[in-house]
Amino acid sequence: MTHFSNLSDMHRANGFPPPENPQFSIYRCDKTCTIGDRAFTSDFYMIGFKKLKAGVFRYGKTAYDHQNGSMSFVGPRQIIQMTGLEFEEEGLLMFIHEDFINGHVLHSEIKKYGFFDYEVDEALHLSPKEEDIIKDLYGKIEIEYHNNEDEYSRNIILAHISSILQYAQRFYKRQFIHRTTMAGKTVSRFNTILTEYFGGRLLQDKGLPSVNFMADQLHLSPRYLSDLLKQETGKTAIELIHIFLISEAKNLLKSADQSVAEIAYNLGFENPPYFSRLFKKEVGMSPNKFKQQTTSM
Repeated sequence: MTHFSNLSDMHRANGFPPPENPQFSIYRCDKTCTIGDRAFTSDFYMIGFKKLKAGVFRYGKTAYDHQNGSMSFVGPRQIIQMTGLEFEEEGLLMFIHEDFINGHVLHSEIKKYGFFDYEVDEALHLSPKEEDIIKDLYGKIEIEYHNNEDEYSRNIILAHISSILQYAQRFYKRQFIHRTTMAGKTVSRFNTILTEYFGGRLLQDKGLPSVNFMADQLHLSPRYLSDLLKQETGKTAIELIHIFLISEAKNLLKSADQSVAEIAYNLGFENPPYFSRLFKKEVGMSPNKFKQQTTSM
C-alpha cells in the first residue's frame, strides 16, 4: 500500500498541479476525480466536501455512497480509497500536513475534533445554508493559498481551517439531534445491549464490555458513538458503561453472599483493586464499606 509522507508525491501520483506550499494544499476536483483509486495512507489531515453522483469513497473499514453535500474528515495514517468518483459539481479537497500545524494552537485543538476518527458512513451532511458557509471559508483559504506567501499567510489559513472545524462541530451536533429524532434514543439501545450482555454468557466469556464492542453492536465507530451519547446524556460511552457496572455492583453487594473480590470477578474485572477504585470514584466509598452499611441495615 502506498504511503504519502509529503504532499508533492501525492499531487504527482494523482496528476495534480504541484502544491503551492510543501505542507498545505487545496484542490478542486472536477466532475471526475481519480485520487486514491488504489488504497493509500498519508501523514496529512484531509478535509473533503463533495456532492457525489457516482462511485465509492472508502476509508477505514467502510464504503459509502455519499449523498449530496457531505463533508468527510480523515486523520493521518487512515486508509483511504476513492473509486470511480463522479460529482454533481466540483469537489473541494484540503490537505494539511501534520508539520503545518506544529507550534500553532490548532496542533492540540485538532485532536479534540472526534470526527477525524469517524467512519465514512458518519460523514457530515450539510444543509444548503451550511454548504454556503463552508464554501465561503474554503474560498477565503483558496485566495490566501494562491497569493504570494508572507509572514501572515499561515496564520490566516489556519484561522480559516479552525473556523471550518468549529462549524463542523456545530453542524454535527445538529446532525446528532436529527439522528436521535429519526432513529430513536441511542442510549436506550445502548442500555439494552448492556443488559443483554450482563444477562448472558458474554461477561464470563469476554470480560467487561468495551466501547469498541458496543460501537460494533450499534454499527457506529467508537468515537461517533461517544459523541452521540454525550449529546444525548452528557456522558460518554465509557462513562455510561461504568454507571451500568456500578449499578450492577451495588445490587450484588446488597444481595449476594460473596466477597468484594468475587463480585468484581463476576462483573468481568480481572483486577479487583481496579474495581474498588472505580466503585469508590463513582459512589464515594469503597465497596467493602458500602457492603457493610447495607448489610447492617
